[in-house]
Amino acid sequence: MTVRNVRAYASRGLIDAPRLEGRTGYYTRDHLQRLQLIREFIDRGYTLAAVERAVQRSPRTSAGHTLDLLKLLDEPHRDVEPEEMTREALAALAGVARDDGLIDALAEHGLVEWVDDDPEVVRLLQPNVVRAGAAAVMLGLTPTSVIALFPLLERHLRTIADALVARAVEEIVQPFLAEGLPDEQWPRILSSIENLLPVASQVTLGIFRNQLSEAIDTELGAQISQLGGRPPKDE
Repeated sequence: MTVRNVRAYASRGLIDAPRLEGRTGYYTRDHLQRLQLIREFIDRGYTLAAVERAVQRSPRTSAGHTLDLLKLLDEPHRDVEPEEMTREALAALAGVARDDGLIDALAEHGLVEWVDDDPEVVRLLQPNVVRAGAAAVMLGLTPTSVIALFPLLERHLRTIADALVARAVEEIVQPFLAEGLPDEQWPRILSSIENLLPVASQVTLGIFRNQLSEAIDTELGAQISQLGGRPPKDE
């Protein structure tokens, strides 16, 4: 960050003015955390005007806590690093012949991207999702069917995520904001957010497993009834 930017942020009230001794300005850890917070928001795509409104309405002491919260929220994404592999290796992962059209379809959903300096290599942006999809193909599903399921899963899971976040904001965050972001409550808020992520994942997975089991049982019953076996449960 340039000295000019730091001075501009100080003139706009985004950070406190430094302590001056002659022509030398001395900055503290509080200044550093506030500057890191500003940079973090800008890197996330927020305009400087939006950052200015948010920063000026928050207590000066909350910058370090907010950075901790942003780091916490980023941890699930940072746990999985992108992987690079050849197009042949990606096809072998699913046990299919190489098909660049399928890779283009994966790229459209943000799962992979082409590597510019090597046309034979692709980068898996969500390797855990791609590998799970490849495993589904190995079980017998077609690649086209598996890829088509991704936006369906993404759409419904986003609905669940939005509902959960809305409740968390209403019942955890808003009361905290209404109290003025007191320092002594930051550990509780950070702990709540940290535990909300794995708890929500476990609940979602548990419900999905139950629904998948019921769907399989229902479909098997329907298939068997067509072969003259036991009638479906609803009969």
